[in-house]
Amino acid sequence: MQNVSVDIPTGVLTVVTGVAGSGKSSLINEVFQHQHPDAIVIDQSAVGVNSRSNPATYTGILDDVRKAFAAANKVQASLFSFNSKGACENCQGLGVVFTELSFFDSVKSPCEVCGGKRFKDEVLAYKLNGKSISDVLAMNVQQALEYFEIKEVVRKLQAMSDVGLDYLGLGQPLSTLSGGECQRIKLASELHKNGSIYIMDEPTTGLHMSDIGHLMEVINRLVDTGNTVVVIEHNLHVIKNADWIIDMGPEGGSKGGKVMFEGTPEKLLTAKNSLTSQYLRN
Repeated sequence: MQNVSVDIPTGVLTVVTGVAGSGKSSLINEVFQHQHPDAIVIDQSAVGVNSRSNPATYTGILDDVRKAFAAANKVQASLFSFNSKGACENCQGLGVVFTELSFFDSVKSPCEVCGGKRFKDEVLAYKLNGKSISDVLAMNVQQALEYFEIKEVVRKLQAMSDVGLDYLGLGQPLSTLSGGECQRIKLASELHKNGSIYIMDEPTTGLHMSDIGHLMEVINRLVDTGNTVVVIEHNLHVIKNADWIIDMGPEGGSKGGKVMFEGTPEKLLTAKNSLTSQYLRN
């Protein structure tokens, strides 16, 4: 960073651009984030390495679902947790068993007792609107939206749908998610907050163009409800939809770290020393 001083306006979408190594992450993830420790950071780091974690547990949906099952069947909510009383005793609620082999990696196979469903048979006998807890965890977000009427569950499911995760299984291990999916499920879990600062580090990574459209709708909604959104991004579709742009450069590494431009997308088109400006004009 070379004597950098920038203004980041509140209540709008600011996009920080520039070639790789130009100082975008240093400016936002190190300097700006240090000044605003309460900012909500959506990056590409894993949301969980625990094989027991899934979208239903991460978003808190499972807590409400367990309570609903318990109320409908007049039993304890802990029965509907594969980490507690309801877990299959053979696999301890993992749904798989591991066989150790000499000189080889252990082999993972579906549990013979529960068939990979994670729960005891007696738990699977309890139903909520005709579905067992295992049936619910086998649903994807879109199917769950059609099934549930619980207000808080529907709100969280809708947030995941809004960021393009309709296809994601509620019981799918978080360790199987891509970097882009991790970003979006983090974003979905934070969408209800207002008046906050959101920092997103290349949120379009790995996304299809249609999903980028979904993401822009979510970002615009965040701004419309009074949030400040700062995005580090290369995607031209996101850049041209920004309210304010900070372009770093001129190149990467020791040849970067300078502010090449600060202003609106329209004014960026006339910037002469910016590589981003060249691509945006094209």
